[in-house]
Parts: sequence; structure tokens; C-alpha cells
Amino acid sequence: MHALTEQQVRRSFVNCSQGEAKGLTLPKDFADLDWAALELLGWRDPKAPLRGYLVVDTGTGDAIAPVGIAVRAADTRMSARTAAMCLLCQTAQSGDAVSLFTARRTGAAGRNGNTVGTYMCADLGCAQRVRTEIPPWLQDRDPAEVVAGRAAELRGRVAGFVESVRR
Repeated sequence: MHALTEQQVRRSFVNCSQGEAKGLTLPKDFADLDWAALELLGWRDPKAPLRGYLVVDTGTGDAIAPVGIAVRAADTRMSARTAAMCLLCQTAQSGDAVSLFTARRTGAAGRNGNTVGTYMCADLGCAQRVRTEIPPWLQDRDPAEVVAGRAAELRGRVAGFVESVRR
């Protein structure tokens, strides 16, 4: 991702009002983010525990623009004794570390209450996990190659989720 200002992040949201975007709480370490090491910026709102946010670069070349998606976590959590997988970063974790997140669709569909959802890391830390949690079956490969591949796959899956929100 390219570096973004607070204002650029707030303006990037496509599925919430400007007032909601203005009132969101940015990550506490926002000023110190290593933007080059992120495929997406994901965080939970500490003031609203069920609310979360994803910001991702879309487009190519000179047409790259950030798109933000406001998401809401399910009210209930899975059992820690259950295995679950984040469908964005494809990391297997305990059930309580994965949550169903829904996002209101944009346009008329969103105004009619339509949403789209998927299972994601409960802390929305997918960008860090693709770099640090290498699956056992990939540990015999070149780590840099594995991270690059997992990062590219994450970008593709997040782009697909963003497109489903924008439909």
C-alpha cells in the first residue's frame, strides 16, 4: 500500500456516511505504520467493539486509489475449541480468533439493507499474518517467495470482497 493521510483514509470509505467515517477511531499506531509492508490496513474500533475497517489500494498505475470498507463483527463468537480459517489470509486459527464480518453494500442495495459477509481474522490483522504465519506445508520453500505469494493472494481475495460490497 502507498502511505495515506488520516484525511485520505476517512474519505476512502464507500459504504458508510461521511459522518460515520469522520467519527471512526483510527488505529493507535497510525502515525508509525509501515505502509510498504501492508496489503491492506485493517483494524477494530476500540470505541465500538463490533465495528471494524478495511482500507485497500485499488486500481493500477496512476489510477491507484484507496477504498475503505466499514465492517461489523457478529455478536457471537465461535468456540476456542473449534478450528476456523480466515477466508482473506487463509490462516487457520482457533475459532475465537476468527469472526464473521458483514459489510453494507454500496448504493441502492446498501440503502435497502443488503450486506455481504465473510469470515476474517477477528483482529483484522491479515496483512501481518501473511508475513509471519507460514503454513507448515510451505515452510520448506524460500520464505520471501512464500510471503510474496501469500501477499498477492491476500490482495486478490480482498479485491474480490471489495467488489462484492460495491455491486
